[in-house]
Amino acid sequence: MARKSISDIRRAELSQAAFDALVKYGIRGTTLDRVAKIAGVSKGVVLHHFHDKGALFEGVQRQANTVLRDCVVELLHHAETPLERLYAIIVGNFAEPVFQQEICHAWISLCSDVPHNQQSQRIQAVVHARMRSNLLSALRHLVPPDHAARIAFQLRTVMDGIWLRASFQTDPMPGARGVDEVDFAARHLLVGTGLSQADFDAARDRMQGLGDLILTSRAFRGRAMNV
Repeated sequence: MARKSISDIRRAELSQAAFDALVKYGIRGTTLDRVAKIAGVSKGVVLHHFHDKGALFEGVQRQANTVLRDCVVELLHHAETPLERLYAIIVGNFAEPVFQQEICHAWISLCSDVPHNQQSQRIQAVVHARMRSNLLSALRHLVPPDHAARIAFQLRTVMDGIWLRASFQTDPMPGARGVDEVDFAARHLLVGTGLSQADFDAARDRMQGLGDLILTSRAFRGRAMNV
């Protein structure tokens, strides 16, 4: 593995400081001065690595989306059937390293900027395209192509809605609750495919078990914190 440069490490630290500021102050209240204070550096250091607040937020979005992607990819490596691939995606989107209340709050703050920021629009377009591709890779083996595309859209909408709801709640929503809700939707959307409830149970249980084992491990958390 290539060694990270001092600049890469500093950018990651500043992205984390910007994330912390987003959680505390929201997107309007997050300033370069506040980010610098949280990071323990001067504003000039922040500007050296990110030329403005927009570039800094772009770094935050990329870092957060990379952690989510890695959660899903890690589970997909262990999926042996199309249904397990589907649950790898579901479980990965609500895994402990990424589905936390403070991350939900930061996510909704960043999403509010998408209509006004072309770079944010491009990042979210890439994120949704990747999600759609992952879902279709599982669903195309379970339902006809035209149904697969529509079911993929419905499941993405449910997952986004749960993240949105979690960002509005006063109390943290457990990741297992998110999996429960998407699991409910998936079972109803895939009625008539010949899959039994036992098939769904087995796929979900295996992916959740692997998620609990792998995604909470010290090794994975170390990688997630250094993307």
